[in-house]
Amino acid sequence: MRRLTPALALGLAALLAAAPAGASTNSSTRNGYGTKATYAPGQNPRSYQRPPAGFTPVFTENVSRHGSRAATDSEDGDLVLALWKKAEAAGRLTVRGREFGPKVQALQNAMSTVGYGDLSGRGKREIQDTAVRMEQRLPGLFKKIAGDQEKIDVVSSGQGRAVDSANLYAGALAGTDPALKPLIGPTRTDVDLLYFHKAAGGAAYRDYIAGDQRLASTLKSITDRPTTHRAARDVLTKLFKGAFVDQLSDDDRVAAATAVYNLYAIAPAMSDESPGGRGWGMERFISERNAAWFGYLSDVEDFYEKGPGFAGSDITYKMADVLLDDLFQQVEAKRDGTSDLGAELRFTHAEEIIPLAALMGLPGSTKGATAERPYTYADNPWRGASVAPLGSNIQWDVFRKGDTYLVRMLYNEKETAFKAGCRPIARNSSFYDLDELERCFGRTDGAS
Repeated sequence: MRRLTPALALGLAALLAAAPAGASTNSSTRNGYGTKATYAPGQNPRSYQRPPAGFTPVFTENVSRHGSRAATDSEDGDLVLALWKKAEAAGRLTVRGREFGPKVQALQNAMSTVGYGDLSGRGKREIQDTAVRMEQRLPGLFKKIAGDQEKIDVVSSGQGRAVDSANLYAGALAGTDPALKPLIGPTRTDVDLLYFHKAAGGAAYRDYIAGDQRLASTLKSITDRPTTHRAARDVLTKLFKGAFVDQLSDDDRVAAATAVYNLYAIAPAMSDESPGGRGWGMERFISERNAAWFGYLSDVEDFYEKGPGFAGSDITYKMADVLLDDLFQQVEAKRDGTSDLGAELRFTHAEEIIPLAALMGLPGSTKGATAERPYTYADNPWRGASVAPLGSNIQWDVFRKGDTYLVRMLYNEKETAFKAGCRPIARNSSFYDLDELERCFGRTDGAS
């Protein structure tokens, strides 16, 4: 969620300085974690459709978000611990609040040890397991890659957790067959392709984030509601006695409660580092209802800043065309005989997965919001936990028979139809002729 404004941060700092020194994993719960939700494959591999008779796998490629990680910095923990220490000194902690400070400190220590923004034990395992499942899904392809000495290209955004994910994925893939190891190239960096929101191609997007008044007004109108202030007070009064909470301004209460939520949301990603691996128990300090509300507010920000956004505008996702173009180019090069690659593996971030999903019209990412009907869970299917959880991925498997090439897409390892207007080879089939996909996505002359 959006970081504290200077005004909120100063307000909290002033309050702290002035305080007397001596004085479940169902879908709704999962949605409450937003894009910090941990990864789980979307389909049992045994239920994947078989390719039509005579078609054999010749290529595969992916775009993957890095695995589960620690928080990117200590800001949320620092804020709530400072507040907690003042409340402790003033004798203003609730029974549950007394448990909260040591729990947060332990989580902070664990994240510091892992490295802020770096992959957790769970994140490493998510990435490695996904690589192993890729090989298990396409054993014939990787046998062919080894036999024909084809190359496997690995590319990342250049950011630490994406580089680490790329290296772990490649290592796990090599571990399935030692013959693959010399064929896997060193992880290279392509910022324009896999960090486009910060590259030259994202300039107009960055202007939108920084200065679009409609965006700013919409986010404020949705987040600054009585529900938010009630939820914030409810979160804090579980931890601090009412008189202490009353010293905070409305905005400061929201900032503090948001920090509590952010710690709750990141905790499952750090489960391996918890005592005995049993989890951090952060759900004890925020109700499911309040977590769901703050999770919704997190989704609001991601929806308008990275996802489908405003109906009739593609500013949030047009820049992802560089990545969609690369997906097609790799398959087309294979078909045209100009590529010696057997696999193309890409590792990136939510800021790239979310707009790519919107550009491709993937499930949940097809509907923008209008001024009359702002984004809500009631009338829009977009959910950060489904669109781009930690470790999320889009994979294309390519099969050949003679001069015909078929493509199957997996989204978070679930067989997924291409956008409306793309026709599969048969009703309810997961396989699409490459020529049809080129037509559907406007990559051929006279395409509709």
